[in-house]
Amino acid sequence: MPDKTWNSSEVRDLFLSFFEKNAHLRVPAAGLVPKNDPTLLYINSGMAPLKDYFTGAAQPPSKTMVNVQPCIRTRDIDDVGDRHHLTLYEMMGQWSIGDYFKEKACQLSVELLVEGFGFDLSKLFVTCYGGDEAQGIPRDIESYNAWRELGFPEERVVFLGNDNFWGPAGESGPCGPCTEIFYDHGADIPGGPPGSPDEDGDRYVEIWNLVFMQYNRSADGSLKDLPKPSVDTGMGLERLAAVQQKVTNNYDIDLFKNLIAAAGKVTGCDDPGNKSLRVIADHIRSTSFLITDGVVPSNEGRGYVLRRIIRRAVRHGHMLGTEGAFFYKLVAPLVAEMGEAYPELAKAQQNVESVLRTEEERFAETLETGMGILNQ
Repeated sequence: MPDKTWNSSEVRDLFLSFFEKNAHLRVPAAGLVPKNDPTLLYINSGMAPLKDYFTGAAQPPSKTMVNVQPCIRTRDIDDVGDRHHLTLYEMMGQWSIGDYFKEKACQLSVELLVEGFGFDLSKLFVTCYGGDEAQGIPRDIESYNAWRELGFPEERVVFLGNDNFWGPAGESGPCGPCTEIFYDHGADIPGGPPGSPDEDGDRYVEIWNLVFMQYNRSADGSLKDLPKPSVDTGMGLERLAAVQQKVTNNYDIDLFKNLIAAAGKVTGCDDPGNKSLRVIADHIRSTSFLITDGVVPSNEGRGYVLRRIIRRAVRHGHMLGTEGAFFYKLVAPLVAEMGEAYPELAKAQQNVESVLRTEEERFAETLETGMGILNQ
């Protein structure tokens, strides 16, 4: 376990500064609404806004880049409030587009984790792609050899199947094998290593995914070699912060503790472990970021996703016995937590509060009917 306890802002800052010092251009995060990409409803990965750079359709500002990209994911929305699932997460990523490839990517990751964040190498576990004979994709022996040369013993490097092949951000696009880095919390936490029958336990948690873009997948599913193999990595800020803060639950990190405390204050619930408070704390992040990016509640498309998340948060508040509008009151605590890293959020605070309050009051007028629809 690292000696230093890093808060979420420090995790974000060290990741960015490490790669800047290693000749990566820091690029701004994109909005959550994709531009010129009809295959995506929302940005769902760090590389999604950069897809054209990987395909060669656009020229990148640098061959090596780094940023922290907010992402939206609602596929697992019913699981939000457990240990790990979120509707909005911050993906820390670095990219090499036609520059370095697998060996250096693995080397940089070890330098950051061990020398930067202070991890013990013996607490890290990695997986590599085991190949797919049906598609003619070979086993990723290059990644395996790179990890072994960096000091990983044989028992902490395993080959897995298609879970270690990263598909395109939409129906088509760049893709390739990936190698995942896990942190081992130790034998006192239930669970087994990746690929074992007990892999769903909390002992091993994935903290970083290194994707090696080698192919372009067409709409018909066929794969062609990319002209310039590239590196696309993603490290969830919330997950790394949890490891750094010696917890196994994303909602126990500093950022969420403060939001959950604020949610408890406006709902009158004094149990920080209550799942409804976790849902509310998560949903104020995603809804506020979406509204900041110009999305408004509606009954279709992106607006429907936003409306659904808002109403789920309001529903959980009423499950706690809350009366009257409350959700919009959490925008200010969110700005206090994330406004420095995302100044556009602070600038939009008044508008975000207004949109949330209007939607919340509209939902409250027909809450009984709305609850019936939601329950269905």
